[in-house]
Parts: sequence; C-alpha cells; structure tokens
Amino acid sequence: MTFWDLSSIGPLFAPPGFTGGVLHFKPKGLTPMKALMKTTKAAKPHEVEKKWHIVDADGLVVGRAATIIANILRGKHKTSFTPHVDCGDNVIVINADKVRFTGNKLGQKVYYKHTGYAGGIKGITAAKVLEGRFPERVLEKAVERMIPRGPLGRQQMRNLRIFAGTEHPHAAQNPEVLDIASMNRKNKVGA
Repeated sequence: MTFWDLSSIGPLFAPPGFTGGVLHFKPKGLTPMKALMKTTKAAKPHEVEKKWHIVDADGLVVGRAATIIANILRGKHKTSFTPHVDCGDNVIVINADKVRFTGNKLGQKVYYKHTGYAGGIKGITAAKVLEGRFPERVLEKAVERMIPRGPLGRQQMRNLRIFAGTEHPHAAQNPEVLDIASMNRKNKVGA
C-alpha cells in the first residue's frame, strides 16, 4: 500500500475532511514513477543462441530470397532482436547458380564496379555473372545490399555461406531446412 504525505502541499490542495497527517489512499493526479516505467530487454552478445538454416535456392526469385535471408542474418525473426548486437542465425545456401530473375532482369540488370581510375566504370549483366566463374555472387550481393553497412553488417555477412552446387561442408551443424518457396507462391518462378 502506498502512503502519501500531503503535509508539504498545504491545506489548499488537501481533499475535503483532511485534517493533516498521512493519507492511506491514492489521490487523483499523483502517481508513483515506478508505475510509468517500462523496460525492454536488450540481448547481450553472450546470451544469443545461433541456429543454422539451409536454403535450397533452386528456382527461387533472387530479391525475394535475399530479403528473407537478410532478415534471418540480422535476427529480425527473433523476439530478442537487438539492433546493435549480432543476434542472427547462420544461413547456408545451396544451388545458388540456379536462382531466377523475373521479367527481363536477367539480360537487362547490370552490376557496376569502378576500377578507381578516371572513366574506369565497368558493367556486367546478371546473365553473364550466372554463366561465369562465381554464379553465387548474384545472391551474395543481393543479400549484402540489404544488410546495414559497417562492422556489424560485415560480421552478419560472415554468417552467410553460399555454394553454387548441392555440396556443402557444414552437415555437422545439423542445419534446419528453410523452405522459402512454400512461404509465398511468388518466391519461386514456375511454381
């Protein structure tokens, strides 16, 4: 029970019939500060439990798969999400060379890079990247551009492992299968 001492505010503000001393009820307009305060638990790095997920990217739309993977890497699917802590899970992506684009993006989307010299801008289409030596870079760059830039973003990107084929060396981690294609019919081309 809360006791209120009204001797300091004077008789002008006292309730009717009050002669002095201590009140045993809560007058209107006076609230203790504890009742107003709410706290949000922030996760600490040593409290975070990281799981492993595996995604089969065969036939998945690049952008839709990348948004789901980026959210898992950041940890936004957890109730304990904290923006300044790496609380995301590890993600393994297989068959990254079989991702798909919608519309005419395969031939029209251009990835640019600059050599650092004047006039040294280079461009390569998505089709050439997928046919080239490192086809997994299409999905890697899509996810990387959805992660915040900075030291925390680089740490979260280290939790992503992308492989062009079906083989991966992380079977000992017992990854959970994450079926992105079944989440929404638009996530897979031709489904």
